[in-house]
Amino acid sequence: MPGRAIPLITDQVYHVLNRGTGSQPIFGGKRDYQRIWEAIFYYQNQNPGLSYSHFARLPLEQRTDFLNKLKAKSNFLVEIITLCLLPNHFHLLLKQIKNGGISLFMSNLSNSYTRYFNTKNKRIGHLFQGKFKAVRIETDEQLLHVSRYIHLNPYSSYIVKNLGQLEVYPYSSLPEYLGISKSSFFQKGIILNQFKNVVAYKKFVFDQADYQRKLEELKYLTLEK
Repeated sequence: MPGRAIPLITDQVYHVLNRGTGSQPIFGGKRDYQRIWEAIFYYQNQNPGLSYSHFARLPLEQRTDFLNKLKAKSNFLVEIITLCLLPNHFHLLLKQIKNGGISLFMSNLSNSYTRYFNTKNKRIGHLFQGKFKAVRIETDEQLLHVSRYIHLNPYSSYIVKNLGQLEVYPYSSLPEYLGISKSSFFQKGIILNQFKNVVAYKKFVFDQADYQRKLEELKYLTLEK
C-alpha cells in the first residue's frame, strides 16, 4: 500500500477521521461503542504489555484500572485530545508523539475493531473506507474550531435532539471537557487553557450549535440533489 503524499509529523496535531465503507454503520449498539472506546485508549500506547485479546477478556473494572495504569506511564504513540464516535464514522484530534505514531495507532485500531466486528456479525471484508483522513492543525484558532466541530457532531447530525443530550453524550470527550464525566483520558489542557474556565468553553461550543446543524442540513440537501 503506498504511503501518504504528505507525511504525518511528530509533535503536530491532526484532525483524523475514519468512516465505514459506503458510509455503512460500524457501531451497532453499546457493546460496539464500548469496544472501540477502550481499544482507542489501549492502542495509543506503544507497548501495553498485555495482548488486546487478554485485555478484552478482563472484567470492566480491571480494564479501566489497566488503562489508568497505562496512562500513568505516558508511553504514548499519540495523545488523544478530543474524540467523538458516530454510528458510521468517528473523529479524533490527535497529537503524534512517536514517529509514525498516528499511522501505527490507526492501523492497530482499525484492524482490531474490524476483526471484532466481522466475527460478531459473521461477515468478511473491509469495514473502513480506505485510508483514514488526516488534516494538520496549523493554528490555535483552527484547533479550537475543530474541537468544537467534533464535539457538536452528534447534535448537528441529529444523533441527539438537544444540547442537554449533547453534553452527556457518552461516546464523546465533551462530557469530560465539561466536568460531567470524572474520567481523565483526554489531553484537555491544550484546549481548555485557552479559555477562562470550562463555562467559557461550553459557551464557545454551544453558541455555534444551531449554525453548524444548519450547515449539515444544507450539505445533505446539496448531496441529495
